[in-house]
Amino acid sequence: MEDHDIIKLYFDRNESAISETASKYGKYCRTIAMNILHDNRDAEECVNDTYLNTWNSIPPQKPYMLSVFLGRITRNLSFNKYKYNHADKRGSGEIPMILDELDEIVSGEEYVEDEIMKRELVNEINAFLQSISLQKRSIFILRYWYSESISSIAERFSLTENTVSVTLNRIRKKLHEHLTERGFIL
Repeated sequence: MEDHDIIKLYFDRNESAISETASKYGKYCRTIAMNILHDNRDAEECVNDTYLNTWNSIPPQKPYMLSVFLGRITRNLSFNKYKYNHADKRGSGEIPMILDELDEIVSGEEYVEDEIMKRELVNEINAFLQSISLQKRSIFILRYWYSESISSIAERFSLTENTVSVTLNRIRKKLHEHLTERGFIL
């Protein structure tokens, strides 16, 4: 079923929208949740919550790309579950490393919460990502959006883990420079 047909089911409040969403995007959402949580039950809970949140969001929202809409919901729910599960402790795994790596770029100052600055920051990050090669962009997105491990990314691109780590480090440094040159306080 096409995305626009699934979205129409949501607008019609037809419960088959959820089963159609699960059929088409269940594996995609589960992969995102598992990359963040590394726990089957928690991942399944986040995927089910994604369907509920989608049901409650459409309407009034009408997503331009259903996959991105679902991915964002799943990712946010998974990070919230991760934070809940790891409150007051630093567990092992990819998420602490990913968050530490990104700390080099964005400090979390209050200005980031301002909606206008958020949009400008997003636009500059997107512009930066468009300026780098497709492979580097893919590596960056797989690591920082889909939370894939360095070993998984290395295997996917037939690279060594060291090459992926060095590439990510260089991209972060260039992104930091790009944002600093454009007046962002990091």
